[in-house]
Amino acid sequence: MADSVWTVGKVAKRCGVKVSTLHFYESKGLIHSTRSSGNQRLYKSDVLRRVSVIKAAQKMGISLASISEAFSTLPDRRTPTQKDWQKLSSKWQAELNERIGYLEKLRDLLTGCIGCGCLSMKNCPIYNADDKLNTEGSGGVLLEKQFTGRKSDRL
Repeated sequence: MADSVWTVGKVAKRCGVKVSTLHFYESKGLIHSTRSSGNQRLYKSDVLRRVSVIKAAQKMGISLASISEAFSTLPDRRTPTQKDWQKLSSKWQAELNERIGYLEKLRDLLTGCIGCGCLSMKNCPIYNADDKLNTEGSGGVLLEKQFTGRKSDRL
C-alpha cells in the first residue's frame, strides 16, 4: 500500500469487486476518484477501507441508500475511522435487530393468512368481502400491520 494512488483495476482486484462495481459506487457518491491526464480514474489508498465498509454493510443487509446516508455524516468525504465504524455499526445493528424480529414473526406465521385479498384460502380466518383490503394497499397488508402496526413496502 505504499502507492498513494491506485488505478480502478488495482482497487477492484484488491477489494474483490468488479470495476463496474466501483464505477457504480462512484456514481452513487460512495467513493470518489480523481482523473489522470489520460482520463483514467485514480483512487487514494483510503478507498480500500470505504469499499470494505460498503461490502461489510451490504453483507449485513444494509442498503446502499443507508450506507450513503451514513457516509454523508462523515466530514469532507473522509474514510470511516474505527470510531466512525463503531457509530455506524451500532445504528445498523439496531436496523438488523428490527429486521430479524420481523423475519422471525414472518417465519412463525407463514402458514396463516396474509390478508392479501385473494380469497383463495379454503379456511381463511378473515373475510374480505368486496375487496375492502384494497384500500389498505397491495400484497400482504394484514401481515404487515400485524407485525409492525403500520403499512410498509417490505413485502
